[in-house]
Amino acid sequence: MLSVTVNPLKPPFSSAFLNPLNNHSLHSPLPKTSLKPISAVFSPSGQSQQQPQYQNQNQQQQQQLYRPFRPPPSTPLTSQFHSLDTANRLEILANRLGLWFEYAPLIPALTREGFTPSSLEEATGISGVEQNRLVVAAQVRDSLVQSTSNDPELLASFDLGGAELLYEIRLLSAQQRAAAARYIVDNKLDAKGAQDLARAMKDFPRRRGDKGWDSFDYGIAGDCLSFMYYRQSREHTNPSEERTSALELALEVAKSEKAKNRVLEELKGANEGKGGEEGIESGVRVPVVRLKIGEVAEASRVVVLPVCRDEEREIGVLDAPRECRSEGEFGVVAAEKGWKRWVVLPAWEPVAGLGNGGVVVSFVDARVLPWKANRWYNEEAILVVADRSRKEVAADDGFYLVAIDSNGEGLKVERGSALKEKGVTESLGTVVLVVRPPREETDDQLADEDWE
Repeated sequence: MLSVTVNPLKPPFSSAFLNPLNNHSLHSPLPKTSLKPISAVFSPSGQSQQQPQYQNQNQQQQQQLYRPFRPPPSTPLTSQFHSLDTANRLEILANRLGLWFEYAPLIPALTREGFTPSSLEEATGISGVEQNRLVVAAQVRDSLVQSTSNDPELLASFDLGGAELLYEIRLLSAQQRAAAARYIVDNKLDAKGAQDLARAMKDFPRRRGDKGWDSFDYGIAGDCLSFMYYRQSREHTNPSEERTSALELALEVAKSEKAKNRVLEELKGANEGKGGEEGIESGVRVPVVRLKIGEVAEASRVVVLPVCRDEEREIGVLDAPRECRSEGEFGVVAAEKGWKRWVVLPAWEPVAGLGNGGVVVSFVDARVLPWKANRWYNEEAILVVADRSRKEVAADDGFYLVAIDSNGEGLKVERGSALKEKGVTESLGTVVLVVRPPREETDDQLADEDWE
C-alpha cells in the first residue's frame, strides 16, 4: 500500500487584491482550503480513491466569483460630494451642477459602485466618449495643478469648456503639458489646434536628423508646431501654393529667432541650388519624407500602390499592376491582376495624382540614391515611388528609376543629366517621392513619474 501526502497550495491572490479600494477586510470569494494533509491510497484493484478530491476541486472552481478589477480614482472626490448618495451624484452629473472638473470624479466613483458607461449614459445623458474625456481631462488638470501651482490664472482659463482642450494633451509629459497649456491659452486654440500642437510636440524628438530639425527649439511649444508645418511644406513641390502656405504657417507660429530665420530662408528660396543632404536641398523636386508611426491611420485620404523588390529587377516594375480602384459602397480595392505586395501611404501631393502609373520599389538601403552620402543611407531601408507613365528622361535635375545594366541586374535611381550623358532617353519611370521608414525613439518616452 502506497500513501502519498499532498500539501494544498495557497491561492495566488486574495479578495483584497481583487478589490484594493476597501480598507476593511473582506471575506474571500474562494472556499476555505483544509490545512490537513490529504492521503491517497493506491488500491491494487485499480479503483482510484482520488476521484472525490478532483470533484471537490471542480466544485471549488465553479463557485469562484468573477470580480472585475476597477482601478482607484486618480482624482479624489471633493468634500461636498463625499456624503452624497448615488441618486444625488447622478443628479449632479445629469444637470452638470458645478464646474466640469468638480463633477468629473463622480464618474469613476459611480463606476466602482457597479455602473457601466452605457448605464451611466442612460442615467445622466453623458455619452461614454464624453465620460472618458471628462475623467482624463480632470487627471491632466490635476497634473497642471502641481506643475503650475503659481499660475492660478492659467488653470482658471480651462474652467469653462476646458475638458476638450486638456484631453488633447493627455499623452504629453507633465512638463510638456504645462508648456502646451500656456500656448493654448495665449493663442486661443480650439480642440483641433490643441490636437495639432500635442502631436507636434510628441513627434518632434522622433524627427531627429531630418532637414532643419536642429534649427527649432524642443523646449518651445511654438517651435515644435512650426517644425511640423515646415516638414509638411517639404511634402509639396517647389514652387507651389501648398508649400508656400505651409511655410507661412510655420513662420507665423515660430518663436525662436533661429527657427524664424530657417523658415524665412526656405521661403526666400535661399537653399535652392546648394548642395545638401536630401533632394530638395540640391534643387531637385523629389521630397524625402519619413513616415510617422500611425500617420496612415490618421490620414483622411490614402493611396494603395503595388510594391516590388529591388532584386525582382526590371521585370518586377513592368509586371506590377497599373490599375487599382475602389468599388462599391464600401470602397473595396480591386486591382487588374493579382499581386503579392502592396503599401498604403497617405495621399501626399506627389503620390495623389499618380493615376495608373504608380509603382513602389523597396531597397534594403539608400545607397541607390545618387545624392550626397549620409550615415543613415546604410542603416535604413527606403521606398522609392515612381511614375511609370513618365518614362522620358526630360529634366537634367530630375531623378529616374533605371536598371543598373542592360541585363536588368538590379535597379537604382539616376539623375537625368547622368543618363543623358550616357545617351539614355527612356527610363522605367520618374521618381516622385522617397519614403523613409517610421522610427520609434526611446529618448522621448514618458517616464513613470510623467504619467498622471
